[in-house]
Amino acid sequence: MARRRYQKGQLFLRGKRNRVWVGRWREDEILPDGRIRRPFRSEVMGTLADYPTRRLARRALDERLSLVNDPRYRARPTATFAEFAPRWESNLVTQLKPSTQAAIRSHLRLHLVPYFGHCSMKDIQPELVQEFVSRSKGSPKTRRNLVMTLRMMWKSARAWGYVLHDAFEGLRLPKVQRPRRMFFTLDEVQRILAQAEEPYRTFYWLAAETGMRAGELCGSTVDDLDLERRLLYVRQSSWRGKLQSPKTENSIRVFALSAELLEHLKGYLLHWRPNAARLLFATRNGTPWDANILVKRKLRPLLVGLGIERCGLHAFRHTNETLMDRIGAPLKVRQERLGHSDPRLTLEVYTHVASEDDSRVASELGKVLSARILHPLAPKSEMGGLVVMRQPELIQ
Repeated sequence: MARRRYQKGQLFLRGKRNRVWVGRWREDEILPDGRIRRPFRSEVMGTLADYPTRRLARRALDERLSLVNDPRYRARPTATFAEFAPRWESNLVTQLKPSTQAAIRSHLRLHLVPYFGHCSMKDIQPELVQEFVSRSKGSPKTRRNLVMTLRMMWKSARAWGYVLHDAFEGLRLPKVQRPRRMFFTLDEVQRILAQAEEPYRTFYWLAAETGMRAGELCGSTVDDLDLERRLLYVRQSSWRGKLQSPKTENSIRVFALSAELLEHLKGYLLHWRPNAARLLFATRNGTPWDANILVKRKLRPLLVGLGIERCGLHAFRHTNETLMDRIGAPLKVRQERLGHSDPRLTLEVYTHVASEDDSRVASELGKVLSARILHPLAPKSEMGGLVVMRQPELIQ
């Protein structure tokens, strides 16, 4: 619907001590039932100190009205935040990965809708968003995640015509402190592999040698193994027992396996229990393992028994990076194996071929990780002579 007529709006001073210029005009909006109405809108243009004369305040109002007076102006839909949230959720959030959907729904239900729900989308201004960030009781990381979800909503709201302004202009977010990065020394990971029972030993060995994320390991299938060429493909992931796509596009990758791990996997497959999804690690019902349950019921009790500080499966990923750094693996190969965001032209174009450096890295990892399993009584000097020192800074 085009504008009905050119508007000049109303301009007046308000207040006794702190006098401000207020502009008032009409805007067309579309109601949920499709009807169009033209309610009044008002906005503070500035204080009397900002605009000492009416003419200066009029210029500010004219600039604000330029959008309404534009010949291309059309009526916009209107909704409160609580009304817009379920529309956005049903139209957009359902297209995301299950893990992302769960996080966004939690943000909406527990934080965003309770705070902004009564507000019209058009009335959510930068000051209100900054107030929300400042008053939220969550950690700095949680507050940043909430703002990320709110930005996603706002991007859709602008694309769908609900708002035109930027609600995040000048927003200041709290600084996030870098968490402590947990990883195992070589001696610790060797003890874990030596003491773990099957099928958990195979899972931990894969985690330590490949650096795969826990979800990627839980989603691995027998078909992802190329035993002839000693390759392992990462094609999918698992979250809370449900299969989904990997974390990012860079997470879809392939890398070499050591001869030691390959022989171990051949033995593991002899006793592997078939399941419909052909998962390497499946429950009795044929569903993927839940990484959180694995940590709670198996990994942490094992660590306590070995006198190793309790941590999660991600520690194997950091251990893998530390070991690759110690054996002199090229940074390019390390990034490719970990699935980080740097270009991976070799593996993207030649996914069926592992580079020479990649194969060398796999061989070195296999030797140091399998030393205590293959030779449990051998002294440390015969286990590759590799000593891993703790480092505070690791590639995540």
